[in-house]
Amino acid sequence: MPTVELDEDTVQRLDDLRVEDESYDELVTELINIYEAEELTLFHGGDEY
Repeated sequence: MPTVELDEDTVQRLDDLRVEDESYDELVTELINIYEAEELTLFHGGDEY
């Protein structure tokens, strides 16, 4: 698995988003899923024009 280094500001932003004992892996997976869902929605929304 690759190693990712984050600056202190990014870690603080992630900490602010974490719920209870949620791991960083769970949080990042959730953020990726939200991003993909929004991208899919935008993609399909553009098909209606």
